Amino acid sequence: MMAFNQIKKLSGAVVLIAASVSCGDAVRQGKAPVYLVIDKLVARSGAKPSDPASNYLQSDVLTMVTTPSPCTTDSPCPTIFSDPGTVDLRTLQKNVSATSPSTNSEVTINRYHVTYRRADGLNTPGVDVPYGYDGTVTGTTVDGKLELIFELVRHVTKMESPLSQLATNPGVITTLAEVTFYGHDQVGNDVTVSGSIQVDFGNFGDK
Repeated sequence: MMAFNQIKKLSGAVVLIAASVSCGDAVRQGKAPVYLVIDKLVARSGAKPSDPASNYLQSDVLTMVTTPSPCTTDSPCPTIFSDPGTVDLRTLQKNVSATSPSTNSEVTINRYHVTYRRADGLNTPGVDVPYGYDGTVTGTTVDGKLELIFELVRHVTKMESPLSQLATNPGVITTLAEVTFYGHDQVGNDVTVSGSIQVDFGNFGDK
């Protein structure tokens, strides 16, 4: 029979190994020698392109514009704008002792996926939240860094339920938009990274 102190030591070792596996998942994921991190994920309203980007987005489902003609102050035109997002990506070496990463380690992003969810757990697409979708965006890191502008909220998303109903009522739907970027290093190893940003949908006041 194993002595009690031996069992205690063995149990401690198992806990330590489990913790190590959990902490190292991100570093060991995939075959690429690097992994991606998101330094910044921001967005701006397509209806207000001159406004600075923000860590959250008020997405206007319908905007009344007064220019150009034939739109006027007296007869504004109902318009739908898509909303752009901007992401700053950075590659990190899985081997922390690496000092001169190869250009093969530079990562090319070629697509992304957006999923919307709510904090209250009501997440049926087309009923509680907008449908998720796949988009295409391409860019390659230079010295391990990359900034990309992508479409966070599409025009068609605002024309579908449940956002289309917001055009005629004062309700607001608050969502967490999870964006996953997919790419590969220069020898074909897959690399992915995900980030989230709050998106509030509503028919907000127009300037």
